[in-house]
Amino acid sequence: MAHLEQAESHLAEIELLSSMYPGEDELVITDQLAVAELREYVEGTTDTYPLSRPHILIKQKMDTDTVKGVNVTISCTYSSDYPNVLPEIAVRCPDLSRSQQAQLHSDMNTYLSESCHGDVCVLSAVEWIKDNVHLYLTDKSTSSTAAPGKKESRSTSSPQPKEQFSRLWIYSHHIYNKRKRKNILEWSKELGLSGFSMPGKPGIICVEGPQSACEDFWARVKVLTWKKIIIRHREDVAVDSPSAEAGTVDNMDSLRRFTGFEEAMFDPHGNRGNHMNLGQLYQYLNERGCGDVFQLYFGIEGR
Repeated sequence: MAHLEQAESHLAEIELLSSMYPGEDELVITDQLAVAELREYVEGTTDTYPLSRPHILIKQKMDTDTVKGVNVTISCTYSSDYPNVLPEIAVRCPDLSRSQQAQLHSDMNTYLSESCHGDVCVLSAVEWIKDNVHLYLTDKSTSSTAAPGKKESRSTSSPQPKEQFSRLWIYSHHIYNKRKRKNILEWSKELGLSGFSMPGKPGIICVEGPQSACEDFWARVKVLTWKKIIIRHREDVAVDSPSAEAGTVDNMDSLRRFTGFEEAMFDPHGNRGNHMNLGQLYQYLNERGCGDVFQLYFGIEGR
């Protein structure tokens, strides 16, 4: 069963990456046969665990505030024990010296070991490289003193408004239990929150609404028995405080990305039907203006 779960996670991640990088110049699967054998094993067509290992290349042109026109190729070879162990990831960049590439690899692997233990991590690696490659292209003395991969908290001197709008993106190792799923639906509606939950492995919950209600929801959910549950990302927006209470509600509603709260399923597959089509999840989020948040589920440390 361990082999099957690993194969399912391999295939789900490859399908996700294919949907996110559809161009031939963005993602290259160098061994299509290996992926075909993996799919046959996951779908039950064969009982033989495939010996060949999928290998992919992700090609990115970095154009950010700190890096312009830097070409990076990320080579990834899946191991049979992935995601319990890290895959073989190599970064090729003509603008990096050999020593710079060695340091980048070392720092990246340290970050992935700490942040993605037991979880798929290729997308996390891509995002980490996007965020940090500039540190290895420039004099580090001029860059931020924060460690690569760590996000500094923002502070503000503006007065705290009477109410804030929040959106919490919650990650769980899995959501199977019917009682938990019922609690999630009931509590979100009771607290007037919108969003969605995706059962299966992994499990995802998004709630949005008044900050106090979101905090109440999280306080209830996190004390249930979980293998792992964390807030992967949160968004807090200051809401103007008009004199009329109805005006505050209107402002809150204008910030919502979801209508009501639902349990969303995306083509469940796998022998136990506990894995969702992550490509469809990405499309679902993208249609609601949240596509960028999907990437954060694979790279940001918890709570």
